[in-house]
Amino acid sequence: MMRILLFLATNVAIMIAISIIFSIFGLQGALDAQGVNLNIEGLLAMSAVIGMTGSVISLFMSKWSAKSSMGVHVIERPQNQTEQWLISVVERQARQAGIGMPEVGIFDAPEANAFATGANRNNALVAVSTGLLRSMNADEVEAVVGHEISHVANGDMVTMALMQGVVNTFVYFFATIIGYVVDRVIFKTERGYGPAYYVTQMVAQIALSILASMLVMWFSRYREFRADAGGANLAGRQKMIGALRALQRAHEPAELPGELAAFGINGGGVQRLFMSHPPLEERIAALQNMR
Repeated sequence: MMRILLFLATNVAIMIAISIIFSIFGLQGALDAQGVNLNIEGLLAMSAVIGMTGSVISLFMSKWSAKSSMGVHVIERPQNQTEQWLISVVERQARQAGIGMPEVGIFDAPEANAFATGANRNNALVAVSTGLLRSMNADEVEAVVGHEISHVANGDMVTMALMQGVVNTFVYFFATIIGYVVDRVIFKTERGYGPAYYVTQMVAQIALSILASMLVMWFSRYREFRADAGGANLAGRQKMIGALRALQRAHEPAELPGELAAFGINGGGVQRLFMSHPPLEERIAALQNMR
């Protein structure tokens, strides 16, 4: 809750700062002089509602969405020795990390993968793939679980969702201003909204979203290094290195869908600026240099 309040306060502070900047530099007057009569404060508030709503809803639906989309079987009563062992590992590491016991699940996938999700660090879900259980030994699986537990303990799900919401807010805000300027100044629309507004606003949203996603993905990569370090602390550095090397041997596992990608163990991605995870060799090097 404190993290949510902090990000909301940050969002409000940035909105106030933008409003002050527009006022100090006379940007509002310049827009008015060009016939772009925008209520900047009202637009900021509307942008915040539009930008944050989707991210917050996605966050609170994340566990349900993960279970549905990935076909996660939640272990309520262990049916075999593997499930019992997995439950005991998660329970021990959750206690070490100071979080509530997450739900533990297994999803059917040939690739070695895992993820953590949930809106609350004391009510999360940690799931591993059948491929991971088949391809990794017990020490490596333990390290992967430690990585996911660290995501939960660090509050990464909440942080990423709220960061995406803040980014969405300002993408919509600036795209709307660009759309208004083009429509009123270039195409001389005097009343209402001309076609140029809608086309320009849509194109600007796409362009700004691409730029903003670079920032979000940079933050996601930073979080991966922290989760690796957390996994090393919970399971042991050599186990964490071994798990990442096992992923290398598997030739980089497949990407998880949608919002789960930022909280998986994989190292996928084609272009570095849009990668949710750093390359595996960089993650291994960071662990080897960790003191």
